[in-house]
Amino acid sequence: MIQVLLVDDHAILRDGLRTLIAQEDDMEVTGEATGSEQLMDMLPNTTPDIIMMDINMPQMNGIELTKWVKSNYPAIKIIVLTMYNNDEYFMAAIREGADGYLLKDSPSKDVIGAIRTVIDGESVIPPAMTKKLLSMHQHENQTEDNSLTPREMEVLLALVEGLSNKEIASKLYISDKTVKIHVSNIFKKFDVKSRSQAIIFAVQNNLVPLR
Repeated sequence: MIQVLLVDDHAILRDGLRTLIAQEDDMEVTGEATGSEQLMDMLPNTTPDIIMMDINMPQMNGIELTKWVKSNYPAIKIIVLTMYNNDEYFMAAIREGADGYLLKDSPSKDVIGAIRTVIDGESVIPPAMTKKLLSMHQHENQTEDNSLTPREMEVLLALVEGLSNKEIASKLYISDKTVKIHVSNIFKKFDVKSRSQAIIFAVQNNLVPLR
């Protein structure tokens, strides 16, 4: 079972997410918190697979709390939920280690799909945010040597396009396992921990063409 912990100070949202997740046979809500203090008290006694948290909350906000969770429980996946389609919030959440960024008005199927995607080791970025990433930071200094091989660069470009490992494997005529190796190498060379962070690094350093 995929164990999900909800962190939001709005009971209505938590109720809605709990009901939605309860409809799935392979996932369950194992805990709920209204803010950072309650979550910090809970985590030593329960270790969920994934946390879904709001950005605007009492005490620490969702971005600060993401940083704390990733520092103390790096194996836990995090999806940040927000009503704000905001570049600054998005970039900050991904930089602090969020595995996904989801708008609260997303369809129910997208919420469930995001949980499965993140659990599978991939990242969730709204298409609108990906397009914004590709139009930002046009004046950043280019990294002198990103040290990517030609094949790693092809994989990086596919990541920016939002392709899954299977889709990348099909496009490049390589195995899923080989894709995972290339993705892991990219993470190491960029010193990042997620696809989202790799995409941001690539865009900020002009390693991918802007559209």
